[in-house]
Amino acid sequence: MSVTPAPGRRRPLLRALLTVLTAAATAVAAALFLLPAAQAQTPGFHVVGNDLVDANGNVFVMRGSTHPHEWYQGETEAIADMSALGANTVRVVLGSGQQWGPSPASAVEALIEECKANKVVCVLEVHDTTGYGDQYAPNAASLDQAVDYWESIKDVLMGEEEYILINIGNEAWGNDDVSGWEPATTAAVERMRRIGFEHTLVVDAPNWGQDWTNTMRDGDAAQNIFDADPLKNTVFSVHMYSVYSQPQTVVDYFDAFEAKNLPLIVGEFGFDTPETIEAEARERGIGWIAWSWSGNSSVDHDQVIGFDPNQMRPWGERVFHGPNGIGATSERATVFDDDTEPTTSDEPTTDEPTTAPEGDCSAEIEVVSDWGSGWQGNVHITADNGAVDGWTLTWTWPGSQRISSHWNAELTQTGATVTASDVGWNAAVAAGQTRNVFGFIGTGAGVEPQVTCSAA
Repeated sequence: MSVTPAPGRRRPLLRALLTVLTAAATAVAAALFLLPAAQAQTPGFHVVGNDLVDANGNVFVMRGSTHPHEWYQGETEAIADMSALGANTVRVVLGSGQQWGPSPASAVEALIEECKANKVVCVLEVHDTTGYGDQYAPNAASLDQAVDYWESIKDVLMGEEEYILINIGNEAWGNDDVSGWEPATTAAVERMRRIGFEHTLVVDAPNWGQDWTNTMRDGDAAQNIFDADPLKNTVFSVHMYSVYSQPQTVVDYFDAFEAKNLPLIVGEFGFDTPETIEAEARERGIGWIAWSWSGNSSVDHDQVIGFDPNQMRPWGERVFHGPNGIGATSERATVFDDDTEPTTSDEPTTDEPTTAPEGDCSAEIEVVSDWGSGWQGNVHITADNGAVDGWTLTWTWPGSQRISSHWNAELTQTGATVTASDVGWNAAVAAGQTRNVFGFIGTGAGVEPQVTCSAA
């Protein structure tokens, strides 16, 4: 984590107004609504108006947190833990070699696979650029150096446009000579395209990301940068910390970008900001990524202690379990709905009908956090006798407990009885294995009732 020398500590897009489209229909819509051809033809994620749209043509709104990988390379479970709490996006800190790293291509490839395995969109960012050009960041890398790094690992990024976005450089301009931010950012975007990257690009605001001079918010700078991208596939990121301590400053910033009809995310925000950020983002369909999972020099910025999801701090409760947090608003990118492998059989066909045996399963609820007025439960399923590919759970609360929010399950409550089922991507449990399949926030006292598991 970095510190903004002024005006305070520094430390992501999108409005969900677009009708769900199929990938084929996206091209048709582009013609009908006169969208630039590049927006219809770009593989993977792409921008339409001020929306981020996935490869299936569906609007995607980021809800996630940041994994400080470069500084904590041994914390290999962080992405899975955030996904289990409902995050649909994880921003991953990398180093380009000027201050940290460079993060090797093999490590980045493994991180991408980890994100895909856990059904989260991966936003990769170079952190060395933080505060470039500022007297307080003399060793910061330039955006041009960040592009050098992206070019050096190009082979592991190409072909992953459906699953990753590239945040060219974190907070890649400080408070000095802010007029230099636009030409430097434009040059970086243009060079990424000349190299051959077709990914959605994310560019951070100046002023250590906070844009307190409103350089990105006002004027033509953002539009000029977007227009310089031949694919029209660039998203803008503002980092909301002390500059946005008052609700009205958040509303004003969102209003200004809405008027521009350009894609915006809150690429970072912290514990000491108003919950207006999440509430307004939900209302407007703006994506956000909170800073950060764990490992900060100030524990107030940690969502969990020591990378342990069972030790959640108040900031983490807000991010993951707040009324407008990840658990209440996150939806997986639909590209992950297509990631099921076809099944084939070499067995000869017969005239006799056959029925595949059902796998037996058991389940349990684990109370992982209890803060008095509420509690978090995680639900684990074990495939006891054969693999499970689809499950339904039922249980009855012993008292007045109820579920106020949940993630990664279809769930209904009738009185004290709860029924929950898989949502497709989490249906499978390998024979003999136990899997954490979904979670919820409960009211009343935390309890672990007996659960009945029915397997498909």
